[in-house]
Amino acid sequence: MIRATNITKSFGDLQVLRGVNLYVEKGELVSIVGKSGAGKSTLLYILGTLARPDGGDLVIDGKNVFTLRDRQLAAFRNEQIGFVFQFHHLLPEFTALENVCIPAYINKQEVASTQRRAMELLDYLGLADRATHKPNQLSGGEQQRVAVARALINQPAIVFADEPSGNLDSASSEELHRLLFKLRDDFAQTFIIVTHNEELAGLSDRRLEMIDGLLN
Repeated sequence: MIRATNITKSFGDLQVLRGVNLYVEKGELVSIVGKSGAGKSTLLYILGTLARPDGGDLVIDGKNVFTLRDRQLAAFRNEQIGFVFQFHHLLPEFTALENVCIPAYINKQEVASTQRRAMELLDYLGLADRATHKPNQLSGGEQQRVAVARALINQPAIVFADEPSGNLDSASSEELHRLLFKLRDDFAQTFIIVTHNEELAGLSDRRLEMIDGLLN
């Protein structure tokens, strides 16, 4: 599903990534741990095509993505990649259902079918009765589940998550972790997760550690 080869990235004189190699199979849930400043989030943003590396190749679902021009890359990202962040980034003026639909609307998907799929996702995530609620009417855990549904609306090849449970209490964190593994099991959804949560990392198919700009 994803193959990264010799990914490098520097900011000025600071070399953050020193030749990262990573191979992830479809349906695999891989966690990346490491100290703050080790390069985890930089790597995630590059793998998610939100930033370009200084060097190296990245193939996602058979596509060498950094050979694409910016507009092509943006279209590929919207169609093939989902994101879940520590802070859910839901738009406060829209309902849960509307927030979930936004990436599909950007992708020019038909409204009625998009709303049907969004409701199916919210129902699967136990949020069918919260579809018309706005973010300030939802708990933190519910907001993050809406963010997960939004990440899945375009049926992406891979979902990247950056500290997805970092802003949740322990009960909501456990619920989110169970959900991620259920998505992997039910839909063979591929996940790469940056986390400080060792429980989540330990349950993953693979736990990788970022040390001094390299994965171990």
